[in-house]
Amino acid sequence: MRPEQQYIDLYAQAEALLRAHSAEPLNHLRARAFADFERLGFPTRRQEAYKYTDVAKCFEPDYGMNLKRLTFPVNPYEVFKCDVPNMSTALYFMVNDAFHATEKTLPDGVIIGSFSDHADLVSRYLGTLADTAHDGITAFNTAFAQDGLLIYVPRNVVVEKPIQLINILRSDVPLLVNRRVLVVLEDGAQARLLACDHAMDEVNFLATQVIEVFAGRNSVFDLYELEETHTGTTRLSNLYVRQEAGSNVLLNGMTLTCGTTRNTTRVLLAGEGAELNLCGMAIADGNQHVDNRTVIDHAVPSCRSNELYKYVLDGQATGAFAGLILVRPGAQHTDARQTNRNLCATRDARMYTQPQLEIYADDVKCSHGATVGQLDDAALFYMRQRGIPLREARLLLMFAFVNEVVDTIRLDALKDRLHHLVEKRFRGELGKCRTCGACR
Repeated sequence: MRPEQQYIDLYAQAEALLRAHSAEPLNHLRARAFADFERLGFPTRRQEAYKYTDVAKCFEPDYGMNLKRLTFPVNPYEVFKCDVPNMSTALYFMVNDAFHATEKTLPDGVIIGSFSDHADLVSRYLGTLADTAHDGITAFNTAFAQDGLLIYVPRNVVVEKPIQLINILRSDVPLLVNRRVLVVLEDGAQARLLACDHAMDEVNFLATQVIEVFAGRNSVFDLYELEETHTGTTRLSNLYVRQEAGSNVLLNGMTLTCGTTRNTTRVLLAGEGAELNLCGMAIADGNQHVDNRTVIDHAVPSCRSNELYKYVLDGQATGAFAGLILVRPGAQHTDARQTNRNLCATRDARMYTQPQLEIYADDVKCSHGATVGQLDDAALFYMRQRGIPLREARLLLMFAFVNEVVDTIRLDALKDRLHHLVEKRFRGELGKCRTCGACR
C-alpha cells in the first residue's frame, strides 16, 4: 500500500473530527488541499526537487495524530528555559502543533496568538503563498493542520524585543505533528523571530511545518531557526516569503542535531529595492540526513540577494543542497550571489550540491559556486606541530569553517550563544533535548 493511502483513508473517516477541532481559516482551505494531496501524493525521489530525500518513506511508519487536540501534560516553562545570555526575549511556546498562550506586553497593535483567536486577519493571508497545488507536503500539512501561530506587526511598528518561539515535541508514542506559522509585517514594520525546535521524549516524531512570511514595503524581518532534536525526529519544513519594495529580510536556518531534515525555502522578491540574506548551516554525523532546497525569485528590477550555506558532515552523514536563483524578464539591475561550501570530515560522508542560475535579463550581476572538500591535511599537520592534539585540531578547523554563517546573525547576544552551542556540538557535549542540554 502506498503511504498516502493510510492518510487518505484517515481523512475520509475523520474529516468531521478534523473540522470540529480546527481553526476556521484552515477549514476554508482543507477540502481543496486534500484534493491536491490526493492528486500529488507525497514527493518521491523520482522528482528532481526531492531526488536526495525519500519523503514518501518518511510517512510509512504508523504515527499517531492528535486529532481531538488533547492537552499534553507538560509545563514548557519548567522543561525548557533556552535563555540567551544578555538578550531579553518575548517568549512563546508551541507544544507539538498547539500554541501555548502566554501574557506578554507587546507594542500597540502587535498580535501573537493562535489562528483560532484571530480568524478574520488570518484568512486574509493564509494559503496565498503556500500553494497546495504544486507541493505534496504543503498540501498534506494544509489538509491536516488544525491550528497555528499568527505573528502580526502593524504599519511602522518596531518590536524591540526579539520574539522567541520554542517548538516542543512531546509524546509517549510515535507522533505526527502538523505545525503552521503565519508572519505578517505591514509597511515599515520591524521584528525578529528566533524559533528553536526541541524533542522532549525519545519516541519517533514526524513534524511537517509550513511558514508563510509577508514582508511589507520598507519592513525589516529576521528569522533564525535552530534545530536541536534527536536522531528519531524527521522534520519536513516549507518556508514561503514575499518581500515588497525596500524590504530587508534575513533568513538563517541552523541544524545542530536531527534525524532526517528537509527544508524548502521559496522567496519572491516582488518589490524594487528588496534585499534578502539567506543563510544556512548543518552539522551532521552518524546517519543523519540534512537536505536544503532554495528558490529565490527575482521578479522585479533592482533587488539584491545573498545566499550562503555550509555543511559539516561526519561519520556516514548525508547532506544535500539545491539552490535556484531565478531572474525574470525585465528584472534588470539584479544583484544575486549564491555560495555553498561543504566539508566532509570522513570518507563515508556524502554531500550532493546543485547550485543553479536561471537568468532572463541582460543587465545583472549574478554568481554561484559550490565546493566539497575534506579537512586540510597541511593545516592539521601545522597545528599538531605546535602541540595541538589531532582531535582538537579537527574541531578548531570545523568550528572556523561554519563561523561565517553564524556571523550573519544580527543580534550580538544570539551570535555569541550560537558560537558556544556550535562548539559544544562539535565536542559532542550537547545533550538530548529532554534534559535541555542545548540550553546550558
